[in-house]
Amino acid sequence: MDIKNLITFIHVAELRSFTKAGDKLGYSQSTVSFQIRQLENELGVPLFERINRTVTLTNHGSRLLQSAYKINEVLQDFEREKDVETEVRGKVRVAMADSLCNEVIRRVFPELHKKYPAIKLECISAGTQEMFRLLNQNEADLMYTLDSHIYDTNFSILQESRISMHFVCPADHPLAGRDHITAEELTKQPFLLTEKGMSYRRLMDEQLAAKSLEVKPVFVSGNADLICYLVEKGVGFSLLPDYVTRPYVKKGTLRYVNVPEIKLEVWTQLLHHRDKWISEPMRIVIDYLHRCVL
Repeated sequence: MDIKNLITFIHVAELRSFTKAGDKLGYSQSTVSFQIRQLENELGVPLFERINRTVTLTNHGSRLLQSAYKINEVLQDFEREKDVETEVRGKVRVAMADSLCNEVIRRVFPELHKKYPAIKLECISAGTQEMFRLLNQNEADLMYTLDSHIYDTNFSILQESRISMHFVCPADHPLAGRDHITAEELTKQPFLLTEKGMSYRRLMDEQLAAKSLEVKPVFVSGNADLICYLVEKGVGFSLLPDYVTRPYVKKGTLRYVNVPEIKLEVWTQLLHHRDKWISEPMRIVIDYLHRCVL
């Protein structure tokens, strides 16, 4: 049942006129008549008797009016409560690549929580295909990827940015001073990587496989900060986003390794399903994620 039709019914019943009800509501008389017909057709009973330009309620109409008053009172109470409620509350579920989670949440959540303590942020670690499944099943509200560029008409892109990636090694490694190394030399090094099939690791594996080469990692983790720390300690090489490695390179404990044969194009993208209703908590989280420039 359309609530607008019920409100129109209340006004016609009180004013005993389709024209006066239309004037009060800002509708034409034909619109009022159409709304009442819709309501009568839906309920399957006549609500008004129209005789010689007079409008009176039928028995069915009188009974409906009492219920309509109760429904309208509940709606008005809800509107009043909504107007006085100042605290935004609710849960927002964000499916996110492991390599993004630490960096993004560290930058975003403290300020978000301080200003909106009643918003609960739930981070779901997942690969890109799993993120799409979560959005399609409405098990996540947003997805924040670190992968090749994605375009799908079923999803709305809220933000996207190309991310710089480099192979890295300890600053004192023999290959650290070279202008570049070959892909074959790269694969002979011990590697610390994210999970197989995940975002930029998958892109690297695909390019190496095209050259009949493969990296066999000695350590696998979704924690990019931990991988970076272990590379700094001399355990091996890695492939990581610059936003993770930049502080280590700046202080001189890591060096970038140039491998011209491997060219990776990686993007961050913030998306939601095109049919998803954007709640106020979700809008606020989106705004904070927009401000997070990696």
